[in-house]
Amino acid sequence: MAHMMRIMVVDDEETICVALSAWLAKEGYSVETAGSGQEALALMENKRCDLYLVDFKMPGMDGMQLLAEIKTRQPDATIIMITAHGSIQSAVEAMKRGAIDYLCKPFDPEELSLLMERVGTARTLQRESETPACQWEAPRQPAWGGIVGQSEALRIVLNEIEEVAPSNAPVLISGETGTGKDLLALAIHMRSEHAQGPFVAINCGAQSETLLESELFGHERGAFTGAIKARRGRLEMANGGTLFLDEIGEISPKMQVNLLRVLEEKNFCRLGGNQSIDVNFRLVSATHRDLRQLLREEQFREDFFYRINVLAIHIPPLRERPEDIPVLADFFLHKYARETGKPVEGLTPRAVEILLDYNWPGNVRELRNVIERVVVIARGRMIGAEELTFLQVHAEARRPETPTLKEAELWHLRNALESCNWNITRASKLLGIDRVTLSRKIKRLHLKRP
Repeated sequence: MAHMMRIMVVDDEETICVALSAWLAKEGYSVETAGSGQEALALMENKRCDLYLVDFKMPGMDGMQLLAEIKTRQPDATIIMITAHGSIQSAVEAMKRGAIDYLCKPFDPEELSLLMERVGTARTLQRESETPACQWEAPRQPAWGGIVGQSEALRIVLNEIEEVAPSNAPVLISGETGTGKDLLALAIHMRSEHAQGPFVAINCGAQSETLLESELFGHERGAFTGAIKARRGRLEMANGGTLFLDEIGEISPKMQVNLLRVLEEKNFCRLGGNQSIDVNFRLVSATHRDLRQLLREEQFREDFFYRINVLAIHIPPLRERPEDIPVLADFFLHKYARETGKPVEGLTPRAVEILLDYNWPGNVRELRNVIERVVVIARGRMIGAEELTFLQVHAEARRPETPTLKEAELWHLRNALESCNWNITRASKLLGIDRVTLSRKIKRLHLKRP
């Protein structure tokens, strides 16, 4: 790791301090120990740490008091509470005051290892982005915010955007409905040489062929009944900028021919007119449909497909990047809390688990709507499981009789871990895989010891 994370263990039990110190030092971290809150604050005067592991129950200054003191003196400090008396109530209270997580004694070293790795990654991203959360945003934010997430899958997509944006070649964005393809299109525009020009978007699946043709090409006065004056189309409006054709898989073969001609010749005529209009725009298209399947079914023209698919980006569905779910939920929660004036501060650990367990068929758009709903109905400062009852019922109703491969893997791993009392070594032998592989699967699937 480029920056060795400095950790302070604060616990009145010397055996805990010694054991954790030895284990963390072996993992390559720089470790300090303190036997009380007062000692920890004294050490902070000369040496501040990145992460503090703080015991809840200590004589004199307890863990909650120390948490408050650390946050006052070092607002960017990361704090994890450790306790032999863990409860949802104490965890929620600690998180409300600034802790990021908690661990119960006796804790599993493998669980702590995964948590340390997650904290280290988050701090690295925070330094790189210079933002308080793991988020990446297009310079011009759409109405509901930028592209937010911390998963490796999303990071790959963002890297692809950086690679394709400088080119003038057409880009095809694929992905399920609700994944945010429009945000990717805007991000490409803002990083292209057309960034100072207009960004013109149209949903090709939301209107009839006749209306779409008029919207794209515009029309002259008298071109058809009701055309009482000339009107510019989206092709003309996009000149010098980017034209975004959303749901391009819905357009007719005739419209495909017309658009192909514009892309090849860089000019067109309005409906009812004969004057050639020159245009120069960057085309970005998006679809949730399998265009190659449409090719095989002869519902999509091959020449048009290869013209719009010069560069391609695929955004995975939300269920395949679960690391983004808590980050997105927090982003939307604070957005709607500000808009509604509700004093909502966060989600309980159980609420986050419910969000992670759900399949999200509607992807980011559905998550946004769910968070907006729970903020509106929230009665307290934390969103708990009770506000998400409707989501659990919905998930049960949608659960298929035959599980997906991912669902089967999740069940199999959880069953093996529970049968071995979450002993990673025993569970890995039972599953026939090594400990490192099992640890990675636990992290990827967000499995947590009960």
